Amino acid sequence: MMTWAQLREAEATWVRGFAAMPEFDEQEPAAHRAIKTLLEAGRRDLRTVLSLKFPYFPRDGHDRIPRPGTPEMDADLRRVDAVLSVVMDQVDILVIGNEPFIECPEDDWTNGAINDFYETIARHVIDYRTRNFPNGGKTVLHMGALNHLDEPGKWVNSGTDRWMRFVRETPEIAGTDIHPHVAAPDGARAYLDYVLPRLGDKRFLVTEFSLVHLWKDHLEDPVSTAYADEYEIPRDTPVWQVIRNALRDPFPKERWYAFLRTSPWFENNKHYLTDQMAEFRATGRLAVATYGIGQDEAMSGADFNAESTPWLLNSVYASATIRPGPDGSAVPNYAWLPEFKALQHS
Repeated sequence: MMTWAQLREAEATWVRGFAAMPEFDEQEPAAHRAIKTLLEAGRRDLRTVLSLKFPYFPRDGHDRIPRPGTPEMDADLRRVDAVLSVVMDQVDILVIGNEPFIECPEDDWTNGAINDFYETIARHVIDYRTRNFPNGGKTVLHMGALNHLDEPGKWVNSGTDRWMRFVRETPEIAGTDIHPHVAAPDGARAYLDYVLPRLGDKRFLVTEFSLVHLWKDHLEDPVSTAYADEYEIPRDTPVWQVIRNALRDPFPKERWYAFLRTSPWFENNKHYLTDQMAEFRATGRLAVATYGIGQDEAMSGADFNAESTPWLLNSVYASATIRPGPDGSAVPNYAWLPEFKALQHS
């Protein structure tokens, strides 16, 4: 979990959060943890991004995304209005959507339904802003976020093409968000190759990015011989087992660092943040990029196994896998903090 102390130490300038719309059936937006945090961040002179999440996951029993004019769509619009009444002109960037193609039944990707839904939400937000802030206010609108653009056979389709066309042709929308979680250091290039020609003169936002799929490809590798011998564990111990051990009984900092430093798949990519940001910035079209700070509960369960997605290796701080410092504070994860700090000033 992110703390203000971590943000100060990391010299962060932006804070991003997301809010799932069904939560507002039971909770006032002003009391929602992510929204409260973003508003407080604004008071602390940090800039802020809020993503509106519409979770219509098939795994949760959803077989279709709501259609405009239905009671389900109207319910989402009411939830959006409740959130807008608290965040509009308060957050710097509002992203309409979180990961829409992941959070939607696959049948609705190419039949127009996903586009009808998000375009309806977007026009509703635009109308709200126009009515309440005739001069526009400070909140900039983006659509977001596209995933897996490096897998064109499935994830690049008529729905994503229409998505980009709407972004390009709607004056009130500043650009699109992308989430390039990739399996190789050059993996984000496919995202840029897709969105840049379709953006017109607009910009792209990157509220998540990482090499998490590269890390996952190595979970069943044995740890390095050097690490195994130094810490007297079997040489055939798999990477995932070390991570699970650290989650169950956090390591001293030196041991966690040794584990990653002696893992070539990680050590050889420890400058990923700097390299990836250089590629984003070289386009001249980057709006903002944000990166994960802490190992939160969703990524740090003690049941970690060979099939888990190792999000926790991305985090700037290792609150779940390294024992707290003498003052009780989270210790930085290996490699990321110095480069994160430098990027705030480059």
